[in-house]
Amino acid sequence: MNSNKWRHFPGVVAGLLGLLGLLAAPAALAQLTNAQGLLENRFVVNAGVFIVGTDVKARVNGSSTTNSDVDFNDTFGTASDETRGRLDALWRITPNHHLRFFYFNNSITRNRVLDRDITWGDNTYHLGASVQSEVKLKVYELAYEYAFVHRPTYEVNGTLGLHYSDLSLRLAGQATGPNGGAASFVSDTRSVPAPLPTIGVRAGWAFAPQWYGELSAQALGLNIDGYKGHWYDGRAGVTWMFTKNFGAGLAYNVWYTRVDVDRDNFNGFARFGYSGVQAYLTGTF
Repeated sequence: MNSNKWRHFPGVVAGLLGLLGLLAAPAALAQLTNAQGLLENRFVVNAGVFIVGTDVKARVNGSSTTNSDVDFNDTFGTASDETRGRLDALWRITPNHHLRFFYFNNSITRNRVLDRDITWGDNTYHLGASVQSEVKLKVYELAYEYAFVHRPTYEVNGTLGLHYSDLSLRLAGQATGPNGGAASFVSDTRSVPAPLPTIGVRAGWAFAPQWYGELSAQALGLNIDGYKGHWYDGRAGVTWMFTKNFGAGLAYNVWYTRVDVDRDNFNGFARFGYSGVQAYLTGTF
């Protein structure tokens, strides 16, 4: 993986450690009515739009060769103008036992005239060809949380769960097959389902009557049944609770994963992820 993509993660972890240090001090505020709801209520839901920049790089090997990597951003253009949605939900079963779920969907379609040859599986899309690329990314996570520390104004949680990423990559345009010859229209779709376990930490702090801050970090890797992969996720957000049950906030999230796959439909590797600012509404009951 490109080392530049890891530059956000140490900052998220450092910020989390700094927050934990602040949480260790005695709470100075006695009444945090609105913000406390995010720590005490049974249900918390965040829904909003995500201004994202995506990063997709992949390789699909041919039947007898190892092809070159395809950088979708460099070849077909970036997706920084895309706006996508994200949904987060928390069920606080008890003050210390929680279930969390999140869903993210990002689909990008680009058309470009190629400035180089691209080999994708057994097909080659040649210089000068007009090719459409379609990247569909869906991310789901279901996790159990245990609150090691739960106080009226802050909590610190450990997380264990399953993170499932479903990436679909499609190239369509004039291409030649493995034996060359005349070019014909080829539409080739490859999917990369990536189920990865997750372990992490999340901390929240109601630091003012209407303000709540949250930091989380998760990471893990897996090598099993034709999949070898690792991923990381970091998120920092601030919520303004303008009523007891509703608020609005901003968060920054960076998420990346890499998987090496040896399967019939996809033999190669894929690196994909997103980063950006989310503006969201919060409801808690």
